[in-house]
This record gives sequence, C-alpha cells and structure tokens, in this order.
Amino acid sequence: MSKEYKTIREVVGPLMLVDHVENVKYDELVRIKQANGEERIGKVLEINEDKALVQLFDSSQGLRISDAKVRFLGHGIQLKLSPDILGRVFDGMGRPIDGGGEIIPDVTLDINGEPINPVARDYPSEFIETGISAIDGLNTLVRGQKLPIFSGSGLPHARLAAQIARQAQVRGTDDKFAVVFAAMGITFEEADFFIKDFQKSGSIERSVLFMNLANDPAIERIATPRMAITCAEYLAYELGMHVLVIMTDITNYAEALREVSAARKEVPGRRGYPGYMYTDLASLYERAGRVRGKKGSITQIPILTMPEDDKTHPIPDLTGYITEGQIILSRELFMKGVTPPINVLPSLSRLKDKGIGKGKTREDHADTMNQLFAAYARGVEAKELATILGDAALSDVDKKYSEFAVEFENRYVTQGYHTRRTIEETLDIGWQLLTILPKSELKRISLDKIEKYLPIEE
Repeated sequence: MSKEYKTIREVVGPLMLVDHVENVKYDELVRIKQANGEERIGKVLEINEDKALVQLFDSSQGLRISDAKVRFLGHGIQLKLSPDILGRVFDGMGRPIDGGGEIIPDVTLDINGEPINPVARDYPSEFIETGISAIDGLNTLVRGQKLPIFSGSGLPHARLAAQIARQAQVRGTDDKFAVVFAAMGITFEEADFFIKDFQKSGSIERSVLFMNLANDPAIERIATPRMAITCAEYLAYELGMHVLVIMTDITNYAEALREVSAARKEVPGRRGYPGYMYTDLASLYERAGRVRGKKGSITQIPILTMPEDDKTHPIPDLTGYITEGQIILSRELFMKGVTPPINVLPSLSRLKDKGIGKGKTREDHADTMNQLFAAYARGVEAKELATILGDAALSDVDKKYSEFAVEFENRYVTQGYHTRRTIEETLDIGWQLLTILPKSELKRISLDKIEKYLPIEE
C-alpha cells in the first residue's frame, strides 16, 4: 500500500506543492482525500528532491490543506478496456457519461502507450473510402495514414468530421471497422451534435466517443487524445479491427499544453507555446500506422482550426511536418455555398499514390486525378485573369477552363454532408466534367482510357 502524506505546503490555483515525498515519479497519479471524505485527483508535474508539484484535475476551491491527505498511486493515467467499450461515450478522463455503468476491464493500459518500433511498421497501402469526392478522388486516405484537416473558426469541420465517421469504410474486406472519436475543449452544443449524429445514424455501434468540454480542466484536455489513441491501439492490435481516430480540436489541445507549460514557469517558444510542442504532437500522431504481423490498423484524422486562418501558425505548421499531408477547408468556398468547402489545390495526401489504381480503386484513378487537378488549377487562374482584365482577355480554351472550375466546385466538391459517393461515382463525375474541355486538352490521360471511360457527348 502506498504511503499517505499530510505535508501539503501550499496550493496556488490548480497547483499543489507536497513536501518530504519518497519514490515519486513524473506523471504519476495522485489522490487527495479530505476529512469530509471528498476526493480529488491530480498528477505529478515536477519532482525536485523531496518536493512534488501536483496539478489538480479539478479546481482547488474548498481544499483544506490542514486536513487533506495525499496518496501517490504509483502509476500514470490508465484506461480500462474490453470489447464492451464499443458503442460507449466517456468524458475526457475515460469515465462513462452515457449512463451505461463502468467498463469491467479485460486489460488496463497506461494512456501514454508504447512507441511502435520503426522496423515493425508496415507501409500504408489500402484505400479507405470516406464517401467524399474531394478526399477520395484527389487526396485519397490510406489505411494507417495520418491526414489532418486544417480548418478555420466558424467553418463546418464538425459536420465534415461527423460525415467521415458515419461513412468511412475499408472496401473489399470483411474486416471489422471502428471509429474512435476524441473531442477536446468543445462546447456542450457541439458535443451534443456529435453524440446525437452518431446515435441517429447508428454508427455509435462501431464507435467509442471521448468528450472533453470547454469548461473541463486543461490538464484533462491533455489526457483526452491519449485516451482515444490507447483505446484505438487496443481495438486494432488486440481485437484486429481497422480503427479510424478522429480528434477535434488539436488547437484546443495545444492551448491546454501552453497553459500547463506556463503554470510550470517553463521558457516559452514560438507564440508562447512550449518548445517541446513538436515532440508532444509527434507522440500523438506517430501512434498511427500498421504493425507487421498484426491484422488491425490505426488511421488518424486530426482536425485543427488555424488561428486567423494562418497555416504558418505553429500548430498547423508543426502538424504539417509530422503528418502525411493535409485537407484544407476554404473560407472563400464556404462563402460561395460549397459543401464541404474543401480547397483541393493546397490540400495534399502524400500517400494517395499508394492506395489507388487497379485492384484498389480503378485503373483510371491516377490519370483522372492528375488531369482534374491540373484543369481546376488552370480554371481558377483563368477566373482570376477574367476578374482583373475582363472576359475579353480570355481565349476560347481559357473560357472552357473557367467554366470547368465553376462546374468542378458545384458538381464534384459540393455534395452536402449526407451524400455518400462510392469511388466509382466520384470517378464518373470526374469524367463527365472532363467533357467540358476539348479532347486535345486531356494530355495527362492515356488514349486507351479516354476511349474507354470518356462519356460520348450526345
């Protein structure tokens, strides 16, 4: 049994200093019990000889130093896991909030996980169909990949996240597919939207939800994504499932990191964020992937709102270095009524080539993806030119490209939040759009594929 201490020296805000402690470790969980039986939880932030600095998960209001007893539990934050975890909703610390009672664990795991041995990693190569054309067709998601969504304040990333969670599947396999959803620092309304959406669509049956609200403590926010990823590792590597982890909002997580860092009086880095933020984010993102010899896989879609829509801000900047691409939501497209407002030009999936083609999607996928991308880029350029110089400055071909860009946004990118398109439907829409351009402009597609797939104009 661990020792109890009555040596609390002081409490300042959420921080508590305990004197004369022995064998205490960094990140260890702490239980504080008061004379009236009330209990609070904290974790060790710092050790200095025989002093321990503890961060409380709850407010320190009403905590009486004189009669409180502190017990160090000898382990970090843990999550109870069993197959019954599917279909459940938890708070940010893994406590059930759906009225379904406690999980009787098959296994209890530390939420900080074990690093994956790089040699044991398997290369991501299987296509995940999200049912969203702008992702499946042009920025394909591959099993085991980490592909973040860069959004902005007020943009509909929550609806896009719910749509991906509802629709995503690994095609051509009977393997079990699960979604682990972690929400950090969101409002009660947003949490309610996600829970109801999952319940209404029936996708709750294959999902696990972790909800950390905006009024929950910052230290809890740092635990929430680790709870979700630990749950995903159990489902993937113990139960052999393919798991999609959706985390929103990473910006709120980074703000919590900054808050805790400031409380510890650490030297700040860029814009006040701690210098180790890159390492910290990597400790989350790098837990995605596939492991040789294990059937399951973990694919991550972290969502972050870029402060002031600035993709050079430290949070999207560092995320971009660690992950394999990004899906960028555009305020301009959102104002035009494009749903979802995915801007395909700056978006990128670095592994898209690995998950497409014959036997995975369709043989014409790579060629049409390159042609659509190039045509849309030229069409956007033509539209900008027309804005500055007027339509008279455009050649006939430029006018065709300008028309293509408008139709591409209206028919390919726009599909609403409740339409699920198969990859075949997405590819066919792409071919229909290419009929707008003269056949001589389709320079990125081989002639045999043009003959086979290009619709004949009536």
